[in-house]
Amino acid sequence: METTPSAPLIPRSLFAFAIFYGGMVCIAGVLGNKQVSLGPISALGPLVGLPPLAVEAGIFAFLLLVVTSSAVAELHGPRVAGRLVLIGFVPLLISMALTLIVLVLPPAAEMSAVHLAAFNQMMGATPWIWAGGIVAYGVSQTLNVTIFSWLKGREGGRLLWFRAATASALSQIVDSVLFISIAFGLSAVGWLMAGQMLAKVVLSIALVPPLIYVMVALGRRLDA
Repeated sequence: METTPSAPLIPRSLFAFAIFYGGMVCIAGVLGNKQVSLGPISALGPLVGLPPLAVEAGIFAFLLLVVTSSAVAELHGPRVAGRLVLIGFVPLLISMALTLIVLVLPPAAEMSAVHLAAFNQMMGATPWIWAGGIVAYGVSQTLNVTIFSWLKGREGGRLLWFRAATASALSQIVDSVLFISIAFGLSAVGWLMAGQMLAKVVLSIALVPPLIYVMVALGRRLDA
């Protein structure tokens, strides 16, 4: 008797995007140890009375999180996207716990003191930085899915680029406010937050719309 293959438990696009999302959650904090210049975008800072714009490199991973969660909301609905954000806490918290464990484990005798110091400096963080990252991730990603889905309810399936850019820009502003105020205190809000918010808004508008078209098209191809 010939049997038909059973349907997959979850759509292929959701499976692939969930794996990708978990990887970006983990790598974002590591990349954030480096501040990067934004080339021509950096020149916007002096025009508004700020230093040349720079951002922590983790923003690129966070923007990919925004793109992924928005693509999941577009393809599978806001409830599934909200669950993706919630499940994202699992790799985030486990990676933080593993980092703390590795930091307290004794190094091998053959590891040079220079490499050990560099590792400890890069991977070590204050509890406030850990807390700021967790809170900023949860609130900003949830806000991104909420705004994106709300705009879709008003606009239907049209203006994907507008929904993606608007949701990303607003959620990244909230991300900057929460992370900087929790991690560095209110004294850093003025000078640090202004540059971060401006840079993240520019990057959200420039990068997120084309990337989400690519990811939505890829998701539809995977599910076809």
